[in-house]
Amino acid sequence: MAHIIVVGNEKGGAGKSTVSMHVATALARMGHKVGCVDLDLRQKSLARYFGNRRRYMDEQGVDLPTPSYSELPEISEGDLKPGENIYDHRLSAAVAGLDGESDFILIDCPGSHTRLSQIAHSLADTLITPLNDSFIDFDLLAHIGTDGETIEGPSVYSEMVWNARQLRAQAGLDPIDWVVVRNRLGAQNMVNKQKMEKAIAKLSRRIGFRTAPGFNERVIFRELFPRGLTLLDLRDVGVEKLNISNVAARQELRDLIRELRLPGVTVDF
Repeated sequence: MAHIIVVGNEKGGAGKSTVSMHVATALARMGHKVGCVDLDLRQKSLARYFGNRRRYMDEQGVDLPTPSYSELPEISEGDLKPGENIYDHRLSAAVAGLDGESDFILIDCPGSHTRLSQIAHSLADTLITPLNDSFIDFDLLAHIGTDGETIEGPSVYSEMVWNARQLRAQAGLDPIDWVVVRNRLGAQNMVNKQKMEKAIAKLSRRIGFRTAPGFNERVIFRELFPRGLTLLDLRDVGVEKLNISNVAARQELRDLIRELRLPGVTVDF
């Protein structure tokens, strides 16, 4: 069976699609078969990323390692069992279609609470939650006191992950490996960074997640999207000498993949 990676966060703007595309493409470059699904049926950022990539390869005549991408299949009401939710059926059909031909299935969730996202979290072997380095985004995980240190209780998203864990336990599945990725780190405001680091460390022990390094705030990520490219594609498309920022970003990607501890994955890029 494929190892299912879910990238989830109920707040937009945390870089879910950037993380999804880079993780999936890095795995494909390392020789793994990767299938991807985008559950954001409105914005479809990951789907657009893949569309940009296919168009760029066609226009430039290049062949880049690329995960497979599947849309949620359309299901007629007549195909549903009594009481079955149509979105559950569509997601199950998409995963089943990728399972036999994939080592990894990556599911990119929308930045809001939906039925599809809830079900996807219960399927996750590895859950990646990108988090901007601010207490506004920290509120996604837990409510914190005015002192910036006292954790008053879990948020609705943390409770949703807890419910997903319960469903997996009831089904006899392995626990979710939940990894919170501190994303879009800036070079300034060291006091805020230290407070965030302390708060996240305390919360990780309380509700059971690991932390991993994410990506610093870099212009390169905004420049890559229109061409559907990732950091690992730059040399293949004619960038012979990477600048210092690009080299540092590639190292951040290596560190992230290494810290995910995915089965059978040895970082070799």
